[in-house]
Amino acid sequence: MSHADVFFQAIRGGDLAAVQRMLAAEPELARAKSDQGVSPLLTAVYSGRNEIRDLLLSLNTPLDLHEAAATGNLERVQQFIDRNPLRAKEYSTDGFPVIALAAVFGHDHVVRYLFENGADINAAAINGTGYNALTGAVTSGHSEIVAWLLDHGAEPNYRYGPSYSPSLAAAANGRLEILRNLVEHGADLQAQTNDGKTALDFAQQRGHPEVAAYIQDCLSRASRSE
Repeated sequence: MSHADVFFQAIRGGDLAAVQRMLAAEPELARAKSDQGVSPLLTAVYSGRNEIRDLLLSLNTPLDLHEAAATGNLERVQQFIDRNPLRAKEYSTDGFPVIALAAVFGHDHVVRYLFENGADINAAAINGTGYNALTGAVTSGHSEIVAWLLDHGAEPNYRYGPSYSPSLAAAANGRLEILRNLVEHGADLQAQTNDGKTALDFAQQRGHPEVAAYIQDCLSRASRSE
């Protein structure tokens, strides 16, 4: 295993001391790339290793567009887009739309800026996951971003992976406020995954009684209105 592989392994594992030790011995590791072309900083962000993220940010290594979006550095994002507005539609080296990176990590100011400069709000990842800005914000629980995306044209019934949808993800994660907003924008609560699971199934199986009650009430009212 190469030094870079060990370094990325330490980042993913949250071993701050090992990361500090390796950077002290080989500062150039801060600019290494994983086998998927992902930087140490993005790896830390993806892994939720905030102490390591902050350590890497403190090195003041120039951020690329995707790192800036994922860490909420609007000024740096603006520098790239001012030079080339088409980059608002860009994908990261591992296949995520840059606007989705901003959304999943809760940076609403970056999401809005990218959208205002031409980013496709419904752009989906090209790495097999199918994730987009809405699915990222739903799964991470960023209700304000979800509301803004829906108000600006995000598709509430978007399907990805094994036929997941934003409403299925919201129910599975117990996001009642988000689920309400999705339903108000036309989300289908009877949508099913490839193996036949519904939003109600997920809410019940994962112990979200308030979400389950809300879904049951919606389905009951829909049935009575038919």
